[in-house]
Order: sequence, then C-alpha cells, then structure tokens
Amino acid sequence: MRLRGRHWFFIWLVAACAALWLVIWRQTDGFRTARALGEVREQRAVLEGQRANLERRIRAAQSREQLIPRAARLGLRAARDSEIFRITAPAQAPATPAPSSGP
Repeated sequence: MRLRGRHWFFIWLVAACAALWLVIWRQTDGFRTARALGEVREQRAVLEGQRANLERRIRAAQSREQLIPRAARLGLRAARDSEIFRITAPAQAPATPAPSSGP
C-alpha cells in the first residue's frame, strides 16, 4: 500500500502536534521549577534571618552583663585572679621512625 498525499499530511500533522505538545510541556515544567526555586530562595532568606537573630541572642546571652546577674542568682561568684590558672597540655614526644629490617 502506497501512502498518498493525505496520509503524509496526517503523519506530518501528528508529528507537528507532538513537537508542539513537547515544547508546551517543557515550558510548563520550567515555570513550575522556577516557582519552586523562588519559594526555596524565600524560605532560605527567612531561615538566614532567623539564624542571624538567634546568633545575636546567643552573643547577648554570653555577655558579662547577662551572665553575672544570673550567676549571682545561682549563688555563684566571679573567680579571683589567684583562682585562675592555665592547664597546659603535655608536649608530645617526637615520632621516631620505625626500624627497618635491612640486609
């Protein structure tokens, strides 16, 4: 059976419709991905803001203005200079090479 002109026309029409459908699907998927990326970027900005706020609160809570009154309420006091001493780690012995078994 030979394909006539109308058969070729329908084959090309189906091929063109499939190509157009593929382009539309790809564009729609790209828009969906771009929207999701925008949402993730917004969420990241919010989380970075929360992180900066928490770091600021941690620095404020570690300050002497905050720690000394809290320590006093717990019955603690600041150490005197004579009570502060440094503990140094012992020096490590130099590594000696392993004896080689030679001739």
